[in-house]
Parts: sequence; structure tokens; C-alpha cells
Amino acid sequence: MTTAGLDIGTQRVKVVILQDGKVVSRKQAFSGFEPAKAADQALEEALSQAKMSRPSLTHITATGAGMKMITFADSTISMMGADAKAGVYLIPSARTIVDVGAEEARAVKCDNKGAMLDFVVNERCAAGAGTFIEAMARALEVSLEEMGPLSLKATRSSPINASCVIFGESDVVTLIHRQEPKEEIARAIFDAMADRVSSMVYRLGLNPDIVLVGGVAKDVGFTSALKRKLGINVLVPENPDFAGALGAALTAANRSKGVQK
Repeated sequence: MTTAGLDIGTQRVKVVILQDGKVVSRKQAFSGFEPAKAADQALEEALSQAKMSRPSLTHITATGAGMKMITFADSTISMMGADAKAGVYLIPSARTIVDVGAEEARAVKCDNKGAMLDFVVNERCAAGAGTFIEAMARALEVSLEEMGPLSLKATRSSPINASCVIFGESDVVTLIHRQEPKEEIARAIFDAMADRVSSMVYRLGLNPDIVLVGGVAKDVGFTSALKRKLGINVLVPENPDFAGALGAALTAANRSKGVQK
């Protein structure tokens, strides 16, 4: 049985092809102005990589902000449900999944079968998501890729406002004018983000093991800050940015078997 999961994010489209419970292909593309078209192309590329064709797919499930645009999908699932499925598939001991993407962050509590029990979503503000890091990197005049390693060189950080990107950027500019070291400002930025995200985890209840997914999970600065704020280890699986698409593909497999989960 072969299924596909599509995660239609605000910046990127991710596709995972699953065959008999194993990932055989994954692809991603920029969402652009036509996310549905980008998803269609990414799906074709993923199938080509797996040496398959679309008729071989038994079910396609979409998730993400633009999931309703995917008219060729057989079903949809919320990002929280997809995260729970993927988290337990990747790390069976996972009970809390934290997903931090470009525009949004969320925390999901799940059981040992990957069924979602509860969730918390960051308010509609980029201060707890990847866009915040991008904005702060521009203010610091460093590349996005430099931010994480730079923050690890710091031994302290100064508090900044994480309630809003605009206020946070204003605080960063103030620290720059005070000639604070860039590495300490970078650490302050990640600490502010981690404060916001860890508060969601605490609202759910600290329920290990905690697994971090989403594009921001690949940033060592943020993962380090989140571990400090929570006071426990945070597990990061391979290809954390494909977790949503993987969860959708797993859901598609269940629905192909007649299991409506």
C-alpha cells in the first residue's frame, strides 16, 4: 500500500510518500502564489524519485494552512493531528510534540498510538515562530544560518520583548546601540522565542518525552534555548521539517485500511 502526505505551509510545500509503513520519498518546494500547483509538482517529483506514478497511490491526505486548496487530496487532517501521528512514528516514546514553523508554533499532547489528546497553538503572532528569527537576523545584519551558531558562543543574554516582532526588533536595536555583543543578542532572541514556546508546553503539562519538529527544529540556537527553558532534554528527529507531511501520509495509510484516524 502506497500513500502520500502533503503539508501545505505558508512558505513551503512538503510531500512524503509512504509505502508499507516506510518513507520511500520526500520532496519540498516553495509555496509561492500558487500553493496547489507547487504541491502538485512536488508530488510528481516525489513519485518520480520513488519510481512510482500517481495511480499507484491508494490515498492522499493533506494538512497545513493551505490544505483546502488541494482538490486532488482524498482527505485532510489538522496539523496537530498530523504532528501527533508523526511524532510517535519517529520516536515511539514521544508524548508531547512541539512544532515550530515559519508562521506558527503549537504543542500537542498525544498517547502511545499517536492519537492527539490536547493541544495549544501560539496566538497569531510571529514572535514564537521562524519569521521572528528572520526579522531579528536582519536587524543584527547576520544571515539566518549564522544565528544559531552565533548564539551558542554567548554566556549570557539580555531580556527582549517576545510578545510582538515589532517590539522585539525595537529591543534588539536598543541592544545594538548599547553595543551589546552580537552573540549575546542572538541568544536573547532565541531565549525570548523559547519563553513563548515553553509556556505552551507548560499549559499542556510537562509530559515527556518531548519531540521538536518543524523547520525551526533544525536551528541549534532555538533547540538549545528550549532545552534550557524546559530544563529537560528535547528530542529532534531526522528531517523534522517533514513531520506534518509524514503525519498526513500515516493518516492516509490508516484511512486506506478503513481506520478513520
